[in-house]
Amino acid sequence: MNERLRSVLAQRGVSPESLAAACEVDPKTVGRWLSGRVPHPRHRFVAAQHLRVEETLLWPVLRPRTGRPPTVGIELVGTYANRASVPREMWLSLLQEAKTQIDVLVFSGTFFAQTNPHVARMLAERAAAGVRVRLCFGDPMGKAAAVRGREEGIGDTLAAKIRASLTYYRSLPAKAGCEVRLHDTTLYNSLFRYDGDLLLNPHVWGQPASANPLLHLKRVDPMGWFDNYAQSFEAVWGSAKPWTPEPEGNTPHGQD
Repeated sequence: MNERLRSVLAQRGVSPESLAAACEVDPKTVGRWLSGRVPHPRHRFVAAQHLRVEETLLWPVLRPRTGRPPTVGIELVGTYANRASVPREMWLSLLQEAKTQIDVLVFSGTFFAQTNPHVARMLAERAAAGVRVRLCFGDPMGKAAAVRGREEGIGDTLAAKIRASLTYYRSLPAKAGCEVRLHDTTLYNSLFRYDGDLLLNPHVWGQPASANPLLHLKRVDPMGWFDNYAQSFEAVWGSAKPWTPEPEGNTPHGQD
């Protein structure tokens, strides 16, 4: 089975019939591609162009067989012009299908809860099923959040967004398998890891994270991009401080 082709079709919202029409082949032919058959070079080119990915991502067997194969093209399974263009269904499915770990590294991550008001309950359910859940937000009282707020031209608004976002997760620190921490570090990327899938949201100076591109990586090699970014999460997590929510109505520092 060509799971890469199937995954990219789902991410792009392209049906096998639509791909068949773009490549000017019978839909049954695309079905054979999904079953593992490698298309004719002309069809590979058109399919990759239509899906906006590299051919070697869809058919890695085409990589050179000599020397150590490159992993970047294989790891990168999807790109989005900005984080806001990632389908909500994709966020939900990755969260619901996680089996071992969910790691989130953001400043405020407001969208994460606003697009799914049941996110805390869903995270708690995954933790109850044995998934390790780790959420790392910016410290609203920290220097990094203040600097980032100034760079985006929103001043103290970022700290307020962090406080607002944290209110969704009051119940999580008390749940087994769930941890929430606050970091005070320069954040070059927002990271969302679900087992072997990593959604990487690079930060462009002066722009909100939602306006910046998002890359979907899959782990295939310990020397690849995936593990490099995963290690950066571990570094920030290791220096972050545990967050203990104040009782409702008693948040003198606003860290709710």
